[in-house]
Amino acid sequence: MKLVNKIDREALEFILNVSRSSHPREFAGILRAKGDVIREILVLPGTLSSEESAVLRLHMMPIDPGACGTVHSHPSPSPVPSEDDLLLFAKFGRVHIVVAFPYNERSWRAYNHRGERVDLEVVG
Repeated sequence: MKLVNKIDREALEFILNVSRSSHPREFAGILRAKGDVIREILVLPGTLSSEESAVLRLHMMPIDPGACGTVHSHPSPSPVPSEDDLLLFAKFGRVHIVVAFPYNERSWRAYNHRGERVDLEVVG
């Protein structure tokens, strides 16, 4: 598996904008990469969202070799993954993004499948 270590600026802006527009409900989606760069966000049918959580229906995901992890928002100012987040990280994907209120370029973090913080370079 190729290491994903970058995110396209437009993909990050999409994440921040949809997180802002969903507030105070959580937003959740699937990250898609081409090579080592996250380029798109897939929104799955049937995703449930509330002020406390978002539930991805992973069985609704198409077979997609570019799917590399998840993204979701926290309506609080903390981008630290919860226990439920860590369980999801361990089940699916290599990289995960948590974006927190106020949903700007300083309020997001990336994590690996073990919940350890990783750096993603913003490109493009």
